[in-house]
Amino acid sequence: MPIVPRPWSNDDGDFDDYDSFVPEHLPEPGSFLDGHRVLTGRDHAAIHRLTRERFEERTVYDVTFGYNLARLNLDTRHPDAGYRYAVEADDPTVLRAEFTPTTEFCPQSETLVTASFWAWNGDGVGSPHEFDLVRVRVAPMHDASDRINSRLVELESSYRADDEMPGDDPGGTLDDRNTSPSDETTSPF
Repeated sequence: MPIVPRPWSNDDGDFDDYDSFVPEHLPEPGSFLDGHRVLTGRDHAAIHRLTRERFEERTVYDVTFGYNLARLNLDTRHPDAGYRYAVEADDPTVLRAEFTPTTEFCPQSETLVTASFWAWNGDGVGSPHEFDLVRVRVAPMHDASDRINSRLVELESSYRADDEMPGDDPGGTLDDRNTSPSDETTSPF
């Protein structure tokens, strides 16, 4: 997995391994995961390796740090940020994913969680997973969490109703969906 070089970082010492589960380097599970089976240990690590693959396919990157968003979970300098996962209590075919950004005003949060939703739920994106749906929310510590999570609920409802990704063109890519007709520029989100 390519990483943008950062002169102020020692990648060997600053990151945990994808096969490890280090609770003190992860955010506490938030309210979206309450009452559900929060993944820990090998289960968390397995889902997170899959997350890395799917985020790489859909270029879900944190531009501030210059790496695949899944790597934030492993960044020891941000122990209260990243994703936590839980299997939904009433439906084991649904995974819940709650993103805690590094700050309560992170301007990328909406883009990152929306791109995460597309990456986890889109067809033909990386390795398949066992879940019929991955529900995504941003942690309530974010100052715009209510607005962002309302938008995610709309995306999820549309996806469930139509059984396809909102705005998805079969055979198209995420870049195809974000092409601006006026200037033909694209965005990875």
